[in-house]
Amino acid sequence: MSCEHSHIKSVYLTKANDLANITKMKLFSKIVLAAILANLATLVSGDEITLYSHRHYDSDRDLYAAFTKKSGIKVNVVKASADELIERLKAEGENSKADILMTVDAGRLQRAKAAGLLQSIESKVLKDRIPASYRDPENQWFGLSVRARVIVYAADRVKPSELSTYENLASPSWRGRLLARSSSNIYNQSIMASIIAQHGVNDARDWAAAVRGNMARPPQGNDRDQIRAVAAGLGDAALVNTYYVGLLINSSNAKDREIGNSVSLFFPNQKDRGTPVNVSGAGIAKASKNPEGAIKFLEFLASKEAQSTFPQATYEYPVSTDVPWSNLQKTWGEFKPDTLNLGMLGELNEAAATVFNESGWE
Repeated sequence: MSCEHSHIKSVYLTKANDLANITKMKLFSKIVLAAILANLATLVSGDEITLYSHRHYDSDRDLYAAFTKKSGIKVNVVKASADELIERLKAEGENSKADILMTVDAGRLQRAKAAGLLQSIESKVLKDRIPASYRDPENQWFGLSVRARVIVYAADRVKPSELSTYENLASPSWRGRLLARSSSNIYNQSIMASIIAQHGVNDARDWAAAVRGNMARPPQGNDRDQIRAVAAGLGDAALVNTYYVGLLINSSNAKDREIGNSVSLFFPNQKDRGTPVNVSGAGIAKASKNPEGAIKFLEFLASKEAQSTFPQATYEYPVSTDVPWSNLQKTWGEFKPDTLNLGMLGELNEAAATVFNESGWE
């Protein structure tokens, strides 16, 4: 081979090697860039959580903003009914973007747990701040605000001696005087579940049939509608959550304020098991991509700062015992809540629905 040919071959090999090295460097750069982007994605997801929520209060947005300011974690909110959110979590499976499920009833949280949609967590803050009866024994969900379901009545038509327990509403003396929502309402289903837990299915069925027979009209409307109906004289007493009275009393609508102030509240079962209560609460989704951030969020909502918001803004009771009630709640008086673990409301939900159907409470 001539010198000229050897030189050309040498140059060719050198360029080929250079090209190969450049190709390797480009490949390496792509791998490094992909790793950097993956790390950035992890950092971004760590700065965000996605909340599936059934709650719909303006004050909640303020709480989320306060959490973000304090923690640097953004809260993305997806709103729908609890049943819709649970079905969405089932459909999404491991691909769900949800970090937290928040509902307005412990029964729905228990249903989500039974479906394997939540995960157990460890948090000393939540255990210390939330009484045992208001959280899942396996730490899969936690109550964050308390709702007492009481009897609202017209003081000019109901004697104090007529009021005592939920069981007493089955008395013939209430014939044609009671008002209530339909049996499909989760608040009523949870009341029924608490009665089943206390008295068994047979007695609960008899109670439901008797109460249905005492109604002044077929079950209809929401809690505010029951209060309005009592004020209008369509019935003498109704089953409602206390905070609905608070919302009416503090409404921007003058007529609603008048209605809210025209009724009185009675906390039943104070001489035995206590007034049935429920919670609005939350649990961390099993598929959460940021469980650490989700735990921080729940711990913030259990803090004294956040708990103080509920009595003042939504007239729900705080779950934490070191937080004062609002002045309005104080006028309603102290009461003894039922200490039944609220997980039972979910466990007995199916039985409650069956009892309602069998009793004729539509």
